[in-house]
Amino acid sequence: MSGDAAVEDLLRSLAPQVLGVLVRRHGDFDTAEDAVQEALLAAAVQWPAEGVPGNPRGWLVTVAARRMADQVRSDQARRRREAAEALAGEPLAPAADAGAAAGRDDTLTLLYLCCHPALSGASQVALTLRAVGGLTTAQIAHAFLVPEATMAQRISRAKQKIKAAGATFRMPPGPERGRRLGAVLQVLYLIFNEGYTATEGPELHRQDLSGEAIRLARAVRAQLPGNGEVAGLLALMLLTDARRAARTAPDGELIPLAEQDRSLWDRASLEEGLALVAEVLPHGPVGPYQLQAAIAAVHAEAARAEDTDWPQILGLYRMLHRTSPNPMVSLNHAVATAMVKGPRAGLELLEGLEGDERLARHHRLEAVRAHLLELAGELPAAAQSYRTAAQRTASLPERRYLEGRADRLAAARAR
Repeated sequence: MSGDAAVEDLLRSLAPQVLGVLVRRHGDFDTAEDAVQEALLAAAVQWPAEGVPGNPRGWLVTVAARRMADQVRSDQARRRREAAEALAGEPLAPAADAGAAAGRDDTLTLLYLCCHPALSGASQVALTLRAVGGLTTAQIAHAFLVPEATMAQRISRAKQKIKAAGATFRMPPGPERGRRLGAVLQVLYLIFNEGYTATEGPELHRQDLSGEAIRLARAVRAQLPGNGEVAGLLALMLLTDARRAARTAPDGELIPLAEQDRSLWDRASLEEGLALVAEVLPHGPVGPYQLQAAIAAVHAEAARAEDTDWPQILGLYRMLHRTSPNPMVSLNHAVATAMVKGPRAGLELLEGLEGDERLARHHRLEAVRAHLLELAGELPAAAQSYRTAAQRTASLPERRYLEGRADRLAAARAR
């Protein structure tokens, strides 16, 4: 990894921690986020040339706090009270991150703050992805299947609502924490997914995001060790992330699940994930994360792709479709149906999704259609669907894979 890339990874991992410190101290979410962005930009310019400071987190806190104080002071009369509060707090010196709170990680508290009950569920998830996950507005919009402008407005309104609600930067008490848990888990799931399969850019993975999602899921589980859905989400992440090393060839080409070298799967993550599934499934009601973890466990237990227990997976997807219907579950349900009942049965299910506006321009619908058409032997139609899917994705590895499949089918037909 180059020096610039290492600095970029470090800054990405520190950003939510630094934002948490400033929000805890000063309470102004919007101004704090702007100040953190300026500090990150300064670090991105200085650190590659001058070296990473001994306490990078403290450096960022100090610079961001100074930027925040400058912003507050410059807002003149109506912001003088905020300026006084900002300057009357802890000293904005190089030791700003030292003392009793040194090393304190406010990311989990920030996560719960973003899931404030004043916000709608969708706004909670969007704001947390922006503040904690560090995703761009475009990436969040892609995850929600909405236009970027719509998502930008949603995030802006969410910040304003948190400020108007007078939210304080503290971990909510037990009952309130429980009410926010669903949004917290959804946030972590989306952050993990963005890290496991980036929606745009030259790399398939963003390990910093998937690793942070796993870390935060562990922190939530430490608070709620008896919650089956928390354990299910952590298990799902571990079982999925275990395949990461086998998902790409040395040249970066994407390798689908059925073609992966399973000896490259991370055994420690697999064993931990399988143990969690075995622990939580027999007890209490089964939620969507537990069901998805159970599906991942069936894949993990198959030594070869042809050993996969597809009837069991199909049964689990039917349960998941009843308990938590959404377009992506429907797509996976169609694949499982095709593996058990034949590709025609899967293609029939896809026909019912064509009118869903959330999937109308999404590449995964065409990618699944192409796969099932290929299984059905309709190679020209499959090649066309692969090319359509390639045009719709902003991920370069996925685009190369889809175009490669189309080219191979065209070459096979020409022979």
